[in-house]
Amino acid sequence: MIHSLFIINSTGDVFLEKHWKSVVNKSICDYFFEAQSRQTNPEDVPPVIATPHHYLINIYRSSLYFVAVVTTEVPPLFVIEFLHRICDTFEDYFSDCNETILKEHFVIVYELLDEMLDNGFPLAVESNVLKELIKPPNFLRTITDTVTGKSTGVSATLPTGQLSNIPWRRTGVKYTNNEAYFDVIEEIDAIIDKSGTTVIAEIQGYIDCLIKLSGMPDLTLSFVNPRLLDDVSFHPCVRFKRWEAEKILSFVPPDGHFRMMSYHIGTNNMVAIPVYLRHNISFREGGGGRFEVTIGPKQTMGKPVENVVLEVPFPKSVLNVTLTCSQGKNSFDPVSKLMTWDVGKIDPSKLPNIKGNITLQTGVPIPESNPTITVMFTIQQMAVSGLKVNRLDMYGEKYKPFKGVKYITRAGKFQVRT
Repeated sequence: MIHSLFIINSTGDVFLEKHWKSVVNKSICDYFFEAQSRQTNPEDVPPVIATPHHYLINIYRSSLYFVAVVTTEVPPLFVIEFLHRICDTFEDYFSDCNETILKEHFVIVYELLDEMLDNGFPLAVESNVLKELIKPPNFLRTITDTVTGKSTGVSATLPTGQLSNIPWRRTGVKYTNNEAYFDVIEEIDAIIDKSGTTVIAEIQGYIDCLIKLSGMPDLTLSFVNPRLLDDVSFHPCVRFKRWEAEKILSFVPPDGHFRMMSYHIGTNNMVAIPVYLRHNISFREGGGGRFEVTIGPKQTMGKPVENVVLEVPFPKSVLNVTLTCSQGKNSFDPVSKLMTWDVGKIDPSKLPNIKGNITLQTGVPIPESNPTITVMFTIQQMAVSGLKVNRLDMYGEKYKPFKGVKYITRAGKFQVRT
C-alpha cells in the first residue's frame, strides 16, 4: 500500500521522511517538483502523479505538502483520506501542523507514524486510541523525560479499544459532566460571473463531534430534512444499513473529537449565495485604472456575516494600488501583486466599500482581463443548505447528557469574476 511519506515545506525542502518498507530515495520527489513548477497556486498540484515505477499521491495542508509513495495501483482517495487523517492527528496532538512544531516533536511524530501504518497498511487512526498508545506532549512530562532520560512516550500496554469489537472507542471512560456537541459546518464553493449570476455553486458539509460521555453510549441522530444530503461518507462507527433504510445516524461514538460525516450538495439543488459584490474595475491607456468594490449580505436569514476578507490578485503590470476603505484595513503586496481587504463584520445598514486608483507600468499594454476576487466569510448559527438536526437520543446508559448543536456556514473556494 503506502511505501514512504515525504513532508515538503513551501521552499521545496524535504524536512521529514518516513519509510515503512524499503527506503525510497527522496530523488523520487523530483517528479513532484516538476509538476509543482507548472502551477502558480500551490493547491493546484495534481493529487496523483505517475512515475515509471511509483505513484505519488499528495495533499497540501498548513503550507506543507504530504507526499505518499505507492508502488502498486491503489484507490487514490483512500490514500488522500489517510494523509488528511495524519494531519488531523498532528493538529490534535500539537494544536497545529506547521514545520516548526513537527521538527520540535519529531520523536512523537515518528512514533505516531509507526502506529498509524503497519507495513504500509492503516492500523490505529483514531485519536482516542492513539492517545492510549502514545501520550500527547505536555510541559511537565517534557521536564520529567529530560531528567529521567526517557525519550519515548509509547505506552507499555495495548489500548483497550484494540481488544474490543468497537476498536474506535476505549473502554472504561468516565466523565463528571456528560456532554455531546455537534458542529454542522458547510463550505460554499461558488463562481459568480460579472453580472452577478451564479455559474456554479456547491456545498461541502461536515458534522464534527466532541463526545465526552461515560460508559458505552449508543446514540441516534435524526434530521428534519435528510433528503437534502447527497454523496455522503461516514466514520466507521456509523451503522450504514440504518442510514440507508431510515436516514438516521445510529452509532457508538469514539471518545473525544472526530468527524462523523461528510456530505456534498451539488448544483442539482438550489444553493443560496449569502453575499453579493458590486464592483467596478477598469484599466485605461496611459498607465492607470480605477478600482471600486462594495460587499453586502444577500440571503443570511438575519444572521450577521463575519470574518469577511477579500483577496484580489492584480496583473504583473500593476505597480501600485492606492485604496481607501470605509471599514476594516487593506494592504497591497508589490511583489506578489496581491491586495487583501480585511473587512470584518458586515453592517447591512452601512455596506463596506473600498475604492481608489491603480498605477500601471508605463509602456506596457493594459491587462486583457480583470482580476478574479476571492471572498472569505463566516456566518454563525446558519446552515446555508437548510439542514437541521431534529433530535439526539441515547441508549445503553442511564444518565441524561447535555447536548448541543452549532451551525456554521463559511466560504470554500468562493470567486467573483469582474
